[in-house]
Formats: sequence, C-alpha cells, structure tokens
Amino acid sequence: MGTIIVACQTIRHEVNLAITETGVHYPVLWIESGLHNFPDRLGQVIQAEINKIENVKTILLAFGYCGNSLLGINSSRAQLIIPRVEDCISLLLGSYERRQTLDKEVGTYFLTKGWLENEQNLLSEYERCVAKYGKDKALKVMKMMLNNYHRLMVIDNQAYQSEEIVIKTKCFAEALGLNHEIIDGSPRLLKKLLIGPWDDEFAIIKAGEKVTLEHMLMNNIVEESDHQRVCILSS
Repeated sequence: MGTIIVACQTIRHEVNLAITETGVHYPVLWIESGLHNFPDRLGQVIQAEINKIENVKTILLAFGYCGNSLLGINSSRAQLIIPRVEDCISLLLGSYERRQTLDKEVGTYFLTKGWLENEQNLLSEYERCVAKYGKDKALKVMKMMLNNYHRLMVIDNQAYQSEEIVIKTKCFAEALGLNHEIIDGSPRLLKKLLIGPWDDEFAIIKAGEKVTLEHMLMNNIVEESDHQRVCILSS
C-alpha cells in the first residue's frame, strides 16, 4: 500500500467527493470530529493514528494547521503531505488567499453540513441555551458571542444538497440579525492533495522529520490568535 489519507471527520463529505472525482483508491483514516478546540488533544490523536500505519510511503493529511495541533507530528516510516492552510475552512474554499479575502470583507462565521452533523457548533449551542434559559436569554447570549460577526456563510462544495441545512442556518441568522449567504466552495486544494502536484501550497515532511512552524509558512501564513480566527465552535 503506497498512500493513505488521514482526514477530519468534519469534512468527510467533501473528502469523499474529492476521492470520487479524482478516482484515487486510497484508504482513509477518519479522525474524531470536535477536537479543534483542543489542539493538543487533536495532535495526540493524529499522532496515535499515524503511529499505527505501516507499509505506506505517503500519508496525506487532510487538515489545516488547526491551532498548532500539527506541531511535532511525525512518521518514522512515511512522508507526510500537509496543505499549508490555517484550518479546514481554507481547504473547503480552495485556497488560503480566498479565505483571507472573505475574512477581510466582514466578520464571517462559516458552516457546512459536516460541522452541523458532527460538532458542538453555534446552532447546537443556541438550542442548548434555549432549552436551559429560554429563547430571549439565549438570543442575548448568542448576540454577545457573535458581537464581531456580521455574516453567517454556508460553504457549498456540491458534496450534498445544501438545502438540507440552509433552512436551519437561515432561520438562525435571521434570529440574530446576521446576513446569511451561501458561497461556492472549491475542491481544488483537496484534489491537489490527493493527486498533486505537491508544490509550495504543501509541506512535505520526510520520514523521521517532525512538523515545525516553518514547514507551514507560505505567503506570510501565521497562526492567528483565537479571538482573530474565524472558526467553527467544536466540542
């Protein structure tokens, strides 16, 4: 077996679509969804899975840098290929640059079906607050949490019927006074991860080498602090 994919469960729909469209037949190890708020734990889980992998030359990591969670990740047996992006949002949008452009326009909170299915996200937190405190108080709490956000944006990668989630996300946005938008995602970067070329958009970590911050730097990409990043709440 030459290649294996290690991917976040949250982007399962998009990864599976990229696999189908590229025609690759690599096996996939799915990492538990909801670990993004715990970078150290996420890194430990990814490393533990990598340690189990044998008889492969290449491990494709369908992750962003995710709060430094990949720092120190290594394989003694295989090279690691990692997209040089800060998180999965850039992977789903197709590039780091596109994500940065959207971030500069207006405070944006991104959602996909995978985040709504697998993680303690904004909508589930709102529903929990409604059940515990009532709708009025829950709205006040949510508005405080989203004080710096003005737009809720659903990323549609054609990996599922977006109508499945849009009704719920649109109602939520209206309740909080947020603009609601749907944007086309892009499978470009995920497909490039699967079939190459692995150019400057990717870090290539040789067998026995550990991931460092320098590996992930490209076009001044640096990890942003938690209050600056536009991320999905995860459990």
